[in-house]
Amino acid sequence: MPAPDPEEKPLPPTDYRRIRRGNDQSQLWMVVGGLLIIGGGLIYLIFGKWALVTGLLCLIPGAGLILFLWGLLSVIERWVGE
Repeated sequence: MPAPDPEEKPLPPTDYRRIRRGNDQSQLWMVVGGLLIIGGGLIYLIFGKWALVTGLLCLIPGAGLILFLWGLLSVIERWVGE
């Protein structure tokens, strides 16, 4: 096993919080997109276009509520100083 090179710079520490925040945001957009696209698509396929319009009147506020709660929890997390 070769000895470590003394002039080799160490790697910066891994920022697990940044990685977790990125994963959380990706999952949030997948949930909201799945709710609107998959849910809306199923409503359209099963019931038709006018049911989709009616369904979106419920799906969009539901997605907005999810986004609001996620934003509120993010603000609380930063406020606490995590």
